[in-house]
Amino acid sequence: MVYLSKIYTRSGDDGSTGLGDGSRRPKHDLRIEAYGTVDETSSSLGVVMTHGLSDRMTSVLCQVQNDLFDVGADLCVPGQAGDGKLRVSASYVKRLEDWIDEANEKLSPLKSFILPGGEPAAAWLHLARTICRRAERLVQGLLEREPESVNPETLRYLNRLSDLLFVLARVVNDYGQADVLWTPGEGGEASQAQADATDPEESGDADPQ
Repeated sequence: MVYLSKIYTRSGDDGSTGLGDGSRRPKHDLRIEAYGTVDETSSSLGVVMTHGLSDRMTSVLCQVQNDLFDVGADLCVPGQAGDGKLRVSASYVKRLEDWIDEANEKLSPLKSFILPGGEPAAAWLHLARTICRRAERLVQGLLEREPESVNPETLRYLNRLSDLLFVLARVVNDYGQADVLWTPGEGGEASQAQADATDPEESGDADPQ
């Protein structure tokens, strides 16, 4: 149970913060960066849910936010599964995979990469996905630095969550019909030459006014 009687403690005024095991680290420490970015991922999902999602998707994202608090709590206390602390387990990852499979059933196969955009909620889901990817990279770095004190399931969870957010963005975009597709080389010289050939400014047919 969490009980907060005061919001500020002044204990972090020296640039350090306390971990769940009572030790203190600089606020720029990789572990702090990792679970801070997990919190940022959750906050971005809060913005997503202000955009009129279906009840089902809202329920899923609310559960994800709760999971992300568990991920953050796991990372905040150095250690691994079996030490009696709150730890993310394989069941968390399996639930994400089930949601991905459920959402992906109605989507057509991709024939191109997708640019972030489309419906506002989809754009925010793509932003949440990239924040989640950053959290994943930080946890990977932490796992390499402190292999004995990081639960690897946190890394797997974040990896799978980014996949879920990608799929949900496609669902919001009319099940992929409103996806913005990447056109390889569109800004290249050949593409520009083709555009110039039809540009009145370049062809001399521009309206002099």
